[in-house]
Amino acid sequence: MPIRVMLVDDQVLLRTGFRMVLAAQPDMEVVAEAGDGAEAIENLRTTAVDVVLMDVRMPRLDGVEATRRICAEPNAPKVLILTTFDLDEYAFSGLKAGASGFMLKDVPPAELLGAIRSVHSGDAVVAPSTTRRLLDRFSAMLPSSGAEPQHKELQRLTEREREVMMLVAQGLSNGEIAARLVLSEATVKTHVGRILTKLGLRDRVQVVVLAYETGLVRAGGGGQG
Repeated sequence: MPIRVMLVDDQVLLRTGFRMVLAAQPDMEVVAEAGDGAEAIENLRTTAVDVVLMDVRMPRLDGVEATRRICAEPNAPKVLILTTFDLDEYAFSGLKAGASGFMLKDVPPAELLGAIRSVHSGDAVVAPSTTRRLLDRFSAMLPSSGAEPQHKELQRLTEREREVMMLVAQGLSNGEIAARLVLSEATVKTHVGRILTKLGLRDRVQVVVLAYETGLVRAGGGGQG
């Protein structure tokens, strides 16, 4: 079954370009389009969608608020934020709102297609280094934390899971974490999966956000000792 995609952007020409790229893929289908967030939410009431390509700056209802409302629904589609500028504060807000990642609008078609497939399969599509730079820059938007992480669910993690979470939040890939902890990459992936389950998070992007919010990792990439 093809991946069902909805395009949300107030620029018709951009939607047309994205639709042409996606239409050429045997495993993708554009099932809906919207010119703003409100129209996107309306479409989801009548159309089954797997992945939403969401612009952020739109009239009526912007992409961040639309993402927040969409991701709050049960069995919500995955949302991939499209932004004009790298490290856009809107992209940060979109991740906080529940998006599975963000891409630049001028991304090469092959990367966009790969991102859609990754999001659909449950992976995040923000490169760890980009996630870290994003959070370091906009850490002032996060609530201040005390000396100890405030999220009580963190207490459910084992010592190893907490260690893996800290490294994920510092921008390391699974392979880099495996090398650092002398584990197999498959074992690291298992730990990340358990962290997601225990903390009720959708993907590793939200792991990073939570680690910064709770003070497990500080802006600048430093973990607690």
